[in-house]
Amino acid sequence: MAEKNYNKLIKFLQIASGLFMLAMVVVCIVLTQKYNIKVSNIPEISEKLQGGTLVLAVGFIIFSVVKSFALVFPPAVVFSVCAYVIPDFFTALLVNIISVFLSLSIPYALGRFTGSGMADTLKKKFKAIKKLDDFAGANEAQMTFAIKLSGLLPGDLSSLLFGAMGISYKNYMLGSFLGTLPLAVVYSFFGYALKNIGERPWVVAIPVAVIIVFTLIASLITKKLVTKTKSQNLSK
Repeated sequence: MAEKNYNKLIKFLQIASGLFMLAMVVVCIVLTQKYNIKVSNIPEISEKLQGGTLVLAVGFIIFSVVKSFALVFPPAVVFSVCAYVIPDFFTALLVNIISVFLSLSIPYALGRFTGSGMADTLKKKFKAIKKLDDFAGANEAQMTFAIKLSGLLPGDLSSLLFGAMGISYKNYMLGSFLGTLPLAVVYSFFGYALKNIGERPWVVAIPVAVIIVFTLIASLITKKLVTKTKSQNLSK
């Protein structure tokens, strides 16, 4: 019975968050048409809004929290759009870091509250979770770091799962924050660089190159940890 309830809960969270994000997209489209908002004039318009940057910052934080219950929505999109729309890069980066903290904490708290029943439901519902078997035996901080850094599992899905698995919040946040922060920085830079694509198109190549290098490094770190974990398990 518990598993059936958790399936319904997961579906409800995904549908509700999806509808909310869809509604926000529709509102953005309507406002774009009404006020003739273009990619080129978004920074200027954002500066004229009542409340300005604060309104945008709160909006992105709320969106990030809600999208965390969709379980499969890529955070890189939010990071990039935030850095593009908010005029100041460091303000946008701070907003993204706050969003990371909340997006890591809230699904984890839900998973911790629901417990092992949720973990069993997630493992049956999402086949990608089997990839966690490669990290069997690794300590909690290492495992969460590798999963978040590599993107083997959607970030919010893994947060919910780690909470349900009973991983300590301290180890979870240490590994998750270290694994997610580079992603937030790189994609914030990417969004910020897009503002200059008209005058200096080559600027966008810098974050793209960084993203490629970051992906390769994440892959190497993950493979090394998996190999180390398997060898330790065989030696026991």
